[in-house]
Amino acid sequence: MVAHLLPGTTPATAVSDASAIRSRTLKTAIGCTGVGLHSGAKVTMVLHPAEAGTGIRFRRVDIAGAGAIVPAHWSAVHDTRMNSCLRNDDGVVVGTVEHLMSALAGMGIDDCLIEINGPEVPVMDGSAAPFLFLIECAGVVEQATPRQAIKVLKRVTVKDGDRMASLTPSSGFSIRFEIDFGATAISRQEFFVNLSRGSFKSEISRARTFGFEQEVAYLRANGLARGGSLDNAVVIDSTGTRVLNDDGLRYGDEFVRHKVLDAVGDLYLAGAPILGHFHGVRSGHALNNQLLRALFADQTAWTFATIQPGSAAAPFAAQPQRAALSA
Repeated sequence: MVAHLLPGTTPATAVSDASAIRSRTLKTAIGCTGVGLHSGAKVTMVLHPAEAGTGIRFRRVDIAGAGAIVPAHWSAVHDTRMNSCLRNDDGVVVGTVEHLMSALAGMGIDDCLIEINGPEVPVMDGSAAPFLFLIECAGVVEQATPRQAIKVLKRVTVKDGDRMASLTPSSGFSIRFEIDFGATAISRQEFFVNLSRGSFKSEISRARTFGFEQEVAYLRANGLARGGSLDNAVVIDSTGTRVLNDDGLRYGDEFVRHKVLDAVGDLYLAGAPILGHFHGVRSGHALNNQLLRALFADQTAWTFATIQPGSAAAPFAAQPQRAALSA
């Protein structure tokens, strides 16, 4: 089921393990309409069930031909300015995929075809919660093939000045993140979560993206944040001391929790769940992607592993509805 993970590699685990956790897809199609955070354009997106082994893929319905398919894969990430943007070999792009990827990871969805009529995933409320709700409404079903993970075998670290991201071996998937901003509304925040324990929905999914009032004009002049508003982002005022949103924060440390949310989505571009511990210090989309590239560049740093029932790597979300298993 994992040939799509890393082109040219072969999974080490057979697909006949009857005791293993099964791969998952949606029970039915479901869609939404919203605006792109950076483009400001209205976009419609539909999530579809997909066959086992096909992975997470986007299809630009506004583009004809085979070039419309864009794989949700670390090797397709080409732009990490304020988002994770994918581009296929034909130059077709899909941007701001991280919040949707985070929700798919949180619900343990392995295979999904995402049809979209523009170059950017709708931002919705700036968190992963609306996408999580869509998946819950569509329902989740198990497929015939065992669910496989990428098991980290040794420490892998990437650095950029005072920024750092690392993966170390672990029986499940956990994240520790540290941020430090000059704005007193944020300051220094640190958060740890074990995402193999059902905590994604309650502790991470509702954390919104954030930005600074004084940066808005610069970002829009550079083609970014044109769809951003207080409806889909937490905005800190120009003094750095106050949150402008009337409803305040959803969590006292919503800023660092959103960085965790982003990291979950960025790391799910590995093509499968990761068995490992992620530690990020001021990390962002660029460094998260560099970490995956460093991991897969070292064949001794990872292996495929079939997820067994009761293991720390079982899906984060509730168990899916059972479906007839196809051969």
